Amino acid sequence: MRVATQKLTSQFPLPLLGNNSESKLPESDFNQICQLIIQQLTALLPTVAIWTVYHDLTKGKRHLVAEYLSENLCSVQVTPACLPSYFVSGQSNLDFTSLQAETWWREDFPVLKIMELAASDFYHSYVCRISKQSVTTAEYLLICTSKLLSDEQQNLLLNNAQILSNYLAMYRERSHQQQEIAALSQALGQAEHQLRNPLALINLYAENLRLALPQGDLQEQASLIRQTVDELSAKLTDLLYRGQQANLNFKKHNLQTIIGECIKTLQHLLKEKELKINYPEKPVYVTVDNWQMKQVFDNLLSNAIHFSPRGGTITCNWYAYSNEVLIEICDRGSGIVPEELKQIFKPYYSRRLGGTGLGLAIAQKIILAHQGNLWAENLPEGGAQFSFTLPFKHRK
Repeated sequence: MRVATQKLTSQFPLPLLGNNSESKLPESDFNQICQLIIQQLTALLPTVAIWTVYHDLTKGKRHLVAEYLSENLCSVQVTPACLPSYFVSGQSNLDFTSLQAETWWREDFPVLKIMELAASDFYHSYVCRISKQSVTTAEYLLICTSKLLSDEQQNLLLNNAQILSNYLAMYRERSHQQQEIAALSQALGQAEHQLRNPLALINLYAENLRLALPQGDLQEQASLIRQTVDELSAKLTDLLYRGQQANLNFKKHNLQTIIGECIKTLQHLLKEKELKINYPEKPVYVTVDNWQMKQVFDNLLSNAIHFSPRGGTITCNWYAYSNEVLIEICDRGSGIVPEELKQIFKPYYSRRLGGTGLGLAIAQKIILAHQGNLWAENLPEGGAQFSFTLPFKHRK
């Protein structure tokens, strides 16, 4: 049992994802997880047939990932009749009709508990429900074996079903996040239309003032207004388009340099509340879009400053692993209400009086575009912690 778990988690490091990060897995990778689990179980158990079924939210269909290992093969391919064939290897002459029809399924099946089915006199069947979200949709791991499984073997099956359930929850949350990101992109597109014309008018009026004013301070102030409007327009363009992965300018940057520049821009807020920010002295280089990553740190640090008590300390740490770096930003404020943990990354949801509710949603959009993960949690000693991962190398 330990060997199977280590083999899987070494390729997909669950511990780095945190308690509230069940979110970060594309559907194609989830199928890879299913295949890995099936391969491990067929190597360790007396398997005749094994499959897992889950619901693909994007396509609105249930998918099957299966393998059949009967020694006596024939031309009848075994595929549950109610499901599309997604990944099936092997053929069998055994009678799987009742299992294929899912007539054995009951809505009151408990989640993550091994249930033995009386399906055949030739083999033994075990099913484990893996979905906590759906009451009526059958999502499960099923295995047919040539002999009864011992308690230890059933624990091995349950352990792998637990891993599959975790990744299914991550995939489901990822799909939900992508829908919210799409809604955010649409809202930002509407904001662009509403802001472009006023910015252009301000720019025009500032230029008219500059031309009409004599040389001196007033003319310089008019020029400064024009320059500021140009910068706002450029940042608006970056916000709308450079967040798309294809347009990100990936280069190797030192996290120390990025956070140091962000602290400079936030210095007036830090002085006002007599706060300090501690971060590691050891440099860590990651491949990121520098401007976009500054937006992430600006949003997370300004959020930490707002909720930190006067005279406190904000701590930023990072930990390098083989393929990615984990960054943590901790404050010593009152923490996040449990109900809000599920809401804080949604567009227009804000805990700050007068806040737009876009800062954390934009930060999450940027991190996802960098192929990383962002989540929040409360610290046992008090305060909140925002964590995100970044791969060392951008995967095209």
